[in-house]
Amino acid sequence: MADGVLVAGVGNLFLGDDGFGPEVVRQLLLAEDLPPRVRVVDYGIRGMHLAYDLLAGYEALVLVDAYPGDGPPGRLTLLEVGAEHLGTGEFDAHGMNPASMLANLDQLGGTLPVTYIVGCTPAGVEEGIGLSEAVAAAVPHAVDAVRTLVRRLVPAEPAEPRSS
Repeated sequence: MADGVLVAGVGNLFLGDDGFGPEVVRQLLLAEDLPPRVRVVDYGIRGMHLAYDLLAGYEALVLVDAYPGDGPPGRLTLLEVGAEHLGTGEFDAHGMNPASMLANLDQLGGTLPVTYIVGCTPAGVEEGIGLSEAVAAAVPHAVDAVRTLVRRLVPAEPAEPRSS
């Protein structure tokens, strides 16, 4: 089994605030300050790609997505989920319903790793490019939340001993 953490940004950037996950991942990739055992990928709406990547095995998955939770637009939610929370659903190889894809990962021969969702309540997911003001303002906070979470999941590598 591979080790490390997979940070997966999911969402459709052509549907307004549904582009939250890809934008957070874009910001994480620009910063280039995550531990080496953390892989960050913008999956967009490619659910099958994410499913196949999970078959490589990871210690943990951090899914970054718009999350229709309670509260005002821009509210961040951090959840730890397991297969029992995902229920079942028809697996659509061409769609990107993360809950359905993750719930059916075993059908592909995989096992769901410890999984966290960093979600943001959207203002709207209608056709259009660009995040609402509230969701755009939440992006830096989500980036910080992902950084904090992955540093907890992947402790810093010990420093190499220096020779004198």
